[in-house]
Amino acid sequence: MDFVSVRIITGDVARLVDFYERVTKTPAAWATEDFAEIRTASGTLAIGSTRTVPLFAPGSAEPAANRSAILEFLVDDVDSLYENLKGEVTEFVNKPTTMPWGNRALLFRDPDGNLVNFFTPVAPAAIEKFRR
Repeated sequence: MDFVSVRIITGDVARLVDFYERVTKTPAAWATEDFAEIRTASGTLAIGSTRTVPLFAPGSAEPAANRSAILEFLVDDVDSLYENLKGEVTEFVNKPTTMPWGNRALLFRDPDGNLVNFFTPVAPAAIEKFRR
């Protein structure tokens, strides 16, 4: 089994796709006006419209209601990225902070309120774990 993607359901696909294209510097691949993907080497962030929810099961997903998952992106230099994101992100949860497990992390919210973590390994064990 391979983990492939995370999908966010939103009421405004274009707005959320635009946000993730800007903060990740990655163009989206659009399948329809209701579905797009931000593809990286290690996984995909899929963004789907509320109009797609009934295809799975009516009422099975609700936009802008996540308070339990964190979308995490490994980045080369979280401190310099933080400076660049100040014009793109309106809600930072924290500034770059070194976590006890050895990653320097920057948390912020996307336009739907989903928590996003951009992180850079800084401790030797964390660097080794994420060596590319």
